[in-house]
Amino acid sequence: MIHIVFNEPDIEVISKAIALDESLEGKILLIRDDFAVGPLTEIYSQEGISWRKDWWRMLLKGTDAENAVDDGKVNDELVFSRLTHALVNDESEVVWIWAAQNKHDVCGYYWLVSQLASFQSRVFILYLNNLPFISEKGNIFYPEWLSQIPPREFLKAKKLARPVTISEFEVDGEEWRKITEAGWMVRILEGGKKIAGFDVSYYDAGLDELITAEFQKASRIISSFQSKKKHESTGDVFLLWRLKTLVYSEMYDVLGEIKSAKDFEIKKKTSAGPVE
Repeated sequence: MIHIVFNEPDIEVISKAIALDESLEGKILLIRDDFAVGPLTEIYSQEGISWRKDWWRMLLKGTDAENAVDDGKVNDELVFSRLTHALVNDESEVVWIWAAQNKHDVCGYYWLVSQLASFQSRVFILYLNNLPFISEKGNIFYPEWLSQIPPREFLKAKKLARPVTISEFEVDGEEWRKITEAGWMVRILEGGKKIAGFDVSYYDAGLDELITAEFQKASRIISSFQSKKKHESTGDVFLLWRLKTLVYSEMYDVLGEIKSAKDFEIKKKTSAGPVE
């Protein structure tokens, strides 16, 4: 059994679940890219992959993670190659794709499952969509991320595993093709597996609302945005890039070097008063 997750914190919780139930024993593979943002044109071609990497390099330039694209840590193509190699060389091997109800997981699912049609009947999905779980404090809640679910609750969740159907391979594959060709730069989960697309400036107005007449660290603005818009928000790398784009419009005053989110502060530009 091979478990696929789309967020690094999910590895720990799945590992703890495996420790509680040996029937879940298997390798855990992580797909790292966030396909909910950025270009997806010809995403499976070398040219399309190169375009996307160049885009991430642009976003990360000047930040502490500037070399993340090229340091070898993020290499989903290699992860996928290892996955298919395992499936080809062991016909008894199966894949469990774990996804919670968030755009990051759903877009990752689309990217992955669209490449696995030839392994139909050996690819299983566990989409924890609008399902109640019990928290560590004993309260019922609806998790947005797998990492929010206590490990013991995965013992119940495993019963939801089912094969991805032939129809799903066709329908979801076609839906993903449309998404990749639409030219959207921001993707939002509307419910189920329905993805809506928006322009690159989708988050700009919300960020602008949080910029006040007093200087604030860029990191604080981003954190506030993610807290207030947690169901729609995205990763801090994308939001930092949009903040930088706003700053370059000269509508704001800036203190510090515009690099990482902790390096500079922003406030609304003070309008000059009337000349007497």
